[in-house]
Amino acid sequence: MQQQSAKHPLTAAGLLIALGIIYGDIGTSPLYVFKAIIGQDSINPELVYGGLSCIFWTLTLQTTIKYVIITLRADNKGEGGILSLFSLVRKRGKWIVFPAMLGGAALLADGMITPAITISSAIEGLDIFYPQLQTVPIVLVIVVALFSLQRFGTAVVGRLFGPVMLIWFSMLAILGLAHLLGNPAVLMAISPHYAVQTIASHPNSLLIIGAVFLCTTGAEALYSDLGHCGLKNIRISWIFVKACLLCNYFGQGAWLLEHDGALLSGSNPFYMVMPKWFIPYGISVATLAAVIASQAMISGAFTLVSEAVRLNLWPKVRIVHPNLLKGQLYVPSANWILLIGCIIVILVFRESAKMEAAYGLAINISFIVTTVLMTVFLLQKRVPKIFAFSFLVVYLAIELTFFVGNVSKFTHGGWLTLLITAIIFSLMLCWWWARKIKNRHTRFVDIGKYTAIISEIGKDKSIPLYSSQLVYLTSANFDFEIEESIIYSIVKKKPKRADVYWLVHVDVTDSPYTGEYEITQLIPGRLIRIDFRLGFRDEQRISVLFREVVENLVANGEVDIKSNFDTLRKHGIDGDFRFIVLERILSNSSEFNFAERIVLDIYSALKVFSLSEERGFGLDSSFVTIERVPLMVPSSFRKKEQLRRTK
Repeated sequence: MQQQSAKHPLTAAGLLIALGIIYGDIGTSPLYVFKAIIGQDSINPELVYGGLSCIFWTLTLQTTIKYVIITLRADNKGEGGILSLFSLVRKRGKWIVFPAMLGGAALLADGMITPAITISSAIEGLDIFYPQLQTVPIVLVIVVALFSLQRFGTAVVGRLFGPVMLIWFSMLAILGLAHLLGNPAVLMAISPHYAVQTIASHPNSLLIIGAVFLCTTGAEALYSDLGHCGLKNIRISWIFVKACLLCNYFGQGAWLLEHDGALLSGSNPFYMVMPKWFIPYGISVATLAAVIASQAMISGAFTLVSEAVRLNLWPKVRIVHPNLLKGQLYVPSANWILLIGCIIVILVFRESAKMEAAYGLAINISFIVTTVLMTVFLLQKRVPKIFAFSFLVVYLAIELTFFVGNVSKFTHGGWLTLLITAIIFSLMLCWWWARKIKNRHTRFVDIGKYTAIISEIGKDKSIPLYSSQLVYLTSANFDFEIEESIIYSIVKKKPKRADVYWLVHVDVTDSPYTGEYEITQLIPGRLIRIDFRLGFRDEQRISVLFREVVENLVANGEVDIKSNFDTLRKHGIDGDFRFIVLERILSNSSEFNFAERIVLDIYSALKVFSLSEERGFGLDSSFVTIERVPLMVPSSFRKKEQLRRTK
C-alpha cells in the first residue's frame, strides 16, 4: 500500500486525472437512470421517493463501501481490476479461474454496450428540438470515429478528459441544486424505508430494481484504474463525484414531483431540468462526457485483453503501444470486435431505453465475480472469517437481487448481453482448456540424461553447423527437466550442431510488472538456461530481453558468443543466433474424449486468427525456424492394439 501511495500521491492534478479517466461511466448514469425507473408509468411520489432512496443506498452500499472502502485495498503492486485480483488469489484454488474468465467476458461485453447507450442517451437530447430526427446515424458516426481514432492513442485527448469531466460534474450539481432547493423535502428519500416499500409493493419492482442498478454501472472502473490514479486520489475525488451525482438525481426527483401524474412520453428528466436556452450546451457537454465514458471503457477492454493474453486466457494477439506513456495500449483485434459489437447493439435496439436491460446485466455479472474473488482475497489476508463471509453474504444478496431484476428484462435486451458474454467466456475457456490438455500430454525428461550427447553433438564436426547460438523456448518449470520434443529436435529429428544451446523459459508472475531473470549453466558455456520472470502486464519482447541478458553474460565473461569460423573469429565477429519454435501437433485425436476434441477443434480455429508463437513472444522472424513435432503421448494414455502375425 505504501508503494502504491508513493507512486500516486494526493495532488490536485491526480484528482483531475481521476475525474477524467475513472468516472466517465458512472458519471453519465444520470442520463438514463430516472428515465428507466419511471418507464411507462405515470409519475407519482411513491415511485420518485422509492427510486431516489434506492439510488442513494445503491451508491452508498455498492460503490462507496464495497469498492471505494473495501475492494480498493486489494491492490496488486498498485494495480487493480478483475484479472489483477485473480492474479492475487489464483493459487487459492484451481476453480478461481472460472469466475475470473466470466468477469472478464462480462466486462468485454460491457465494452460493446457502454458506447452505444451513453452516446445514444446524449444525442437523443436533440429530440427536444427535432422530434423527427433520426439519431441512429449520428450515433453510428460518432462511434465509428471514436474506435477509428484508437490506433493513435489517447495521450493528447486524455489531457482534456479531466477538465471536461470537471465541467460535467459541476453542471450536474448546479442543475440538480436549482430544483432541489425549490423542494428540499425530496431529501426525505434518503430514508431506506422508501426503498424497501417500493421494492416490496410496486407491481413492477423487478423492473425498477434493474433500472436502479444502472446508477452504479462504472463502479468497477474505480478498481480497474487503481494503477492509473492511486488510492487516495480515487477516494477523495469520489466524495466530489458522489455529491454531484446525488444533487442531480435529487434535482431530477424534485422536477418529477412537480409533474405528479404526468407521463414522460419519451422525455428525459435529465434534459427537462435544464433551462430551455441551456439545452444545446447541455447536449454538447453530455456528448463529450459520453465519449469520455466510452473511451475509458475501451481502454479498459484493451488492458483486460492484454492481461488475459499474458495469463494464457486469450489467444495471442497483436498489442501496440501508440506512444511512450506506460499503460497506453491499442489492441487492433479487440478494437474492431468491440466496434462491430457496438454497431450491432445500436442497430438492434436503436434507442437507449431499449439498451438498458443489456447494459445492466453485463456489469451485474462482473460485480458478482468481484464479490467472490474479494472474499477469497479477504480470507487469504487472514481477515476474520466472520467479516469475510459477511461481506460475501451481504453483497451476493444485493447483487443477486439486482441480477434477478436485470434478468427479468431478458426478452427486452438482456438476452444479447448473456449471448455476448457466453461467446467470449466460451472462447476464453476453450483457449485455457486446450492449453491444459496439450500441457497434460507433454512429456518431460531428465535433462541430465542428455547433457553428454548434447555436448558431443556440439563438438562433432561431422555434423554440419546448424547455428552458432541455438535458442529453444521451454515450458519446463524446473531446470533439471526438458520437453522430450526439444530433445527430439536436437538429437533425433536431425542432429543440430551449435556452439551454445540456450533454453529460455518465461514465467508470468502474479505481479503486474516484474523484470527479473536467472541463469543456470547446465553445461558450462555449452547449455545455458535463462528463466525470465515477467509481470502479467509486461510486454514479452523475448528477442530484446534475451539479447540484453546475453550481452551481460558476455561482459561478465560467463559465455563466449564469438563465431568459431576462423575468419570471423579472427575479426571478432559474433556468431549467428537461431530461435527454434516447436509447434506441437496432436496427431491422434482418438486419444481424447468428445468434449476435448471439440475444445481442441475450437483452439485450432482460434490459432488461425491469433499471432504465431514467434510474433507473440516478440521474436525477430528472420532468426526463427518453425518446427512441427509430434506431441508425445505417454504410454498410459495409449490404447494397446492387439496385432496378430499371420506369416
